[in-house]
Amino acid sequence: MDKLLKSCFIALLLFGLGCRKEDEKTMIPESVMAGGDCTVFSTGPDAFTFPLPNLDAFGVERHFLADGIFGQQFVSAPAVQFGGLGPLFNQNSCESCHVRNGRGMIPQMDNDPNSGLLLRISLTGQNANGGIIAVPEFGGQLQNKAIFGTAPEGKVSKSEITQIVSFLDGQQVTLHKPAYTITDTYLPLSGNVLISPRNAPPVHGLGLLEAIPSSSIMALADETDTNGDGITGKPNMVWDILEQTFKLGRFGWKAEQPTAAQQAAGAAHNDMGLTSFYFPDEHCEGQTNCIDGTQATLDVDDETISLFAFYFQSLAVPAQRNYSDSQVIRGRELFSQIECESCHTPKHTTGVHEIAALSNQTIYPYTDLLLHDMGEGLADNRPTFLADGQEWRTPPLWGIGLTHVINPNATFLHDGRAKTMEEAILWHGGEAESSQKKYKNLSKTDRDNLIKFLNAL
Repeated sequence: MDKLLKSCFIALLLFGLGCRKEDEKTMIPESVMAGGDCTVFSTGPDAFTFPLPNLDAFGVERHFLADGIFGQQFVSAPAVQFGGLGPLFNQNSCESCHVRNGRGMIPQMDNDPNSGLLLRISLTGQNANGGIIAVPEFGGQLQNKAIFGTAPEGKVSKSEITQIVSFLDGQQVTLHKPAYTITDTYLPLSGNVLISPRNAPPVHGLGLLEAIPSSSIMALADETDTNGDGITGKPNMVWDILEQTFKLGRFGWKAEQPTAAQQAAGAAHNDMGLTSFYFPDEHCEGQTNCIDGTQATLDVDDETISLFAFYFQSLAVPAQRNYSDSQVIRGRELFSQIECESCHTPKHTTGVHEIAALSNQTIYPYTDLLLHDMGEGLADNRPTFLADGQEWRTPPLWGIGLTHVINPNATFLHDGRAKTMEEAILWHGGEAESSQKKYKNLSKTDRDNLIKFLNAL
């Protein structure tokens, strides 16, 4: 983006959107401003790509610099710039998985090179820090790509089974459950490896989620279900590499990362093979296919990791839409009545964050950031820190109604099995089974109303 265009865009953010936001604040429900002052009014394919409208000029400049790094395609070493890719990797840029900052695309064929889905792997048990036990000669994530002349660890193959779900009114839906397997490995792979498929989630609003005080999240936890409502909510306490202590996990499908920076460094390390001050060793250290393309120095410096994190920390949240539509209003009532809100907590207030624009905002992400048992149907049976094989972090719902505007091929849930939001609801089990059954018992009209509400988020 050239300087003139960038200047115009900054002016639009600071004055145009800001003025509209201020004008409408007095007329619209608070929840419409899903990100508080960090809300943008965009409904197009670029809705997840805007910087926080309340960033100062320095922050906006830094956001666009970070945008370039987020989209940068890294290459194998040696290289004058952006070297260090691999030697084993899944994709060569962040954008390759997070399509327009939204959900990734699940494999359309075996070992689909364009997919944003990857396989986490491990053995039973925990390491000294409570994390997973890596698979010898393979590590904690299957890398299905490699630099020229190096053998990838294996390929991702997919099959699926189907099942029919019937509603109380007789209508039926066909659900598809994928089974991902690892084939064509460079070395024999033990049969007792735990496999967890993970599709790339959207990254907008992550700075606001980081700004929610830990005490607010912990206050929602009820591990022993003391109130007897069938909903627990468990914090995942995970290892903070910089502080060398356990902290509340917030990011990832199982809340296995405590901070945006560690999340960014972990993805760069495992997905692209980039070493950094967080992860100074190659993820494939010691493997026979981990020789060429390595460097004596770190692949990326502290500033690059900081920019990776700053990019998604400074992404705005789209406003809720159609708030006065009667179907949306009814859907919002049903969302509460069938107790979706027990886990998808609508409202939070952020605390003080090092990015001032994120501080003290009233936001509507619809998540409690806690772990919940989602039943055998969604289980990956691969524990991560305190998350057991059936537990998943409640994903935020803000912007979910724009999912297919952002990426028409996007799907829902951790392994991308649900093509629609209704299918995703029907996969809810465990603690969420009661809400799922209540949804199935709704009339077709009310099911449509609830989906209409979700589409307005």
